Amino acid sequence: MAHSGYFDSPWPCEDAGPSRLQTPHNTACLNLKPGTKLACTSRSTRMSTMTVLGAPGEVFLLTHSAIRARLGLPTTAQVSRIDPLTLETLESSPRLEGGPMWPGGMAVHANGHIIVVYGRFAHKLNRHCQPVASYLLPRHEPYNSFVVLGNGLIVTKNLSATTPAQLTTLHPDTLKVASSDVVCPEASIARLSAHGNTVYVVGVSRVFRYHWHAASQQLKRDPDWEFHYLRDAPQSYGWDMVIDGEHGWFMDNGKHNYMVSMLGAGRHKAANRLIRVSLHNAQSHQSWEVSGLPYGSISNPPLIDLKRRIVVGYDSANRHLRAWKIDAAHNGNEHDVELTPLWHHAQFGAASHMLLFAKTGELCVNDYSRFNEQVLVLDIETGEEKGRVQTGGRMQGVVFPSVGWHQDFYWCSMDRLARIYVPSLMLN
Repeated sequence: MAHSGYFDSPWPCEDAGPSRLQTPHNTACLNLKPGTKLACTSRSTRMSTMTVLGAPGEVFLLTHSAIRARLGLPTTAQVSRIDPLTLETLESSPRLEGGPMWPGGMAVHANGHIIVVYGRFAHKLNRHCQPVASYLLPRHEPYNSFVVLGNGLIVTKNLSATTPAQLTTLHPDTLKVASSDVVCPEASIARLSAHGNTVYVVGVSRVFRYHWHAASQQLKRDPDWEFHYLRDAPQSYGWDMVIDGEHGWFMDNGKHNYMVSMLGAGRHKAANRLIRVSLHNAQSHQSWEVSGLPYGSISNPPLIDLKRRIVVGYDSANRHLRAWKIDAAHNGNEHDVELTPLWHHAQFGAASHMLLFAKTGELCVNDYSRFNEQVLVLDIETGEEKGRVQTGGRMQGVVFPSVGWHQDFYWCSMDRLARIYVPSLMLN
C-alpha cells in the first residue's frame, strides 16, 4: 500500500516512498522473457531530477537550472506534466524560485497537490502545474528534498557538510510552519528518510532519528537511538538510508567530485561500505566493504528486496555492483544479520537510485561507460542480465527513476529523460 501521507499512486514521490524501498505500490512488472529486447524513447533535458505519478496517466517531471549557480546567481526549478508515452511536455509551471542549486524533490501529496522543495523554497502546485503557495526556508543553503510523514506533515532540511541540519516542518494545506524548527547535532548531506511519523537523519558521522510528538506538536529527538558510523573509520559521510521495518541500510564514503560521472570520483582512499543499523537497538550495527578497492564512493542508497531478503550495494567510483542474501545471524545477537554473497558484477557503472519490480524480481539499474548511459534489467536473485538499452544520455544518472503506467519505467539523468519499455506490448 502507498504511504498514507502521499497520493495513492504507484510512484507518488522519489524512491516510491519515504522509506526509500524503490519499489512501486502495485504489482507492476516488465515480465521480460528470454530474448526480449528493450526499447527506449528519450528526450534531452536540462538537469532532470525525477518523475512521479499522480492519477492514472499523469506523469510529472522535475527539472532545474544549473549554469547560473556557477556564476553565483540564484537558480530555479520547473514542474511539467508530460505525455506518458512520447514524453512530450503537456503543461508546465512557471520558473519556481530556488536560489542555491542542488537537485530538489517532488511528490504528489495525499491532499492532491504537488509539493516541490528546491533551493531554499518549498512550493505547492495544483495538478496543472500552477503554483498555489510558496514558503521561503530559513537557511540560505540548498534543501535536498523532503519526506511526508504518515500524518501528512512535510519535513525538510538544509544540505551542508558543516552547518548543522535544521529540520523544518510544514503543514501541507497552508505550506506554513507546523512547529518550531529543530536543529540537529551535526550537518547532513543525505536526504531524509521516514517511517510512519519518525524521521531518520544520516549526519556526516552519526545517524539519529526524531519522532513526531502529537501532544507538543513537535519533532522530538530519540535519546536512545544513535549510531556513530564513522567512529574509528577513515571513510567520509553516508548517503540516504533505506528503512526496511527492522533495519536502516545506507552506504558511506560519499564525498566525491562528480561532474559528468562517478567513475574515479572518490575522494577518500578507503573502500566504501554497506552499513546496517537495527531500528530496535542502535547498538546492533554492522558494515561490509562493497568492492574493497580504495577510493570507493557512491551518492545514493542501496536497495532492499523485502520479499527475497536481498540487499544490493555498489561502488560507483570503481564500477562494482553486488548482491547479498540477508539471513539471521548466529552470533547470539537477535538484531544482527548475516550476509551471504549472491552475485558480483565488476566493471559495471551503477550510480543511480534503482528500481525493483518486486513481483518478478526485476532490478533496473544503470551501467555507464564514457559518455554512454545504458539501462539494464537484472534478475535480482542471480544477477543475470534480462535486457539492456541505450538511453542516449552522455552523463551518468545519479538521480531518480520511476515506474510508468504501461509496463514501463522512466530513467532520469542530468541531460536526458528516457522511457524504457517492451516494444512488443500493444497499447489500446
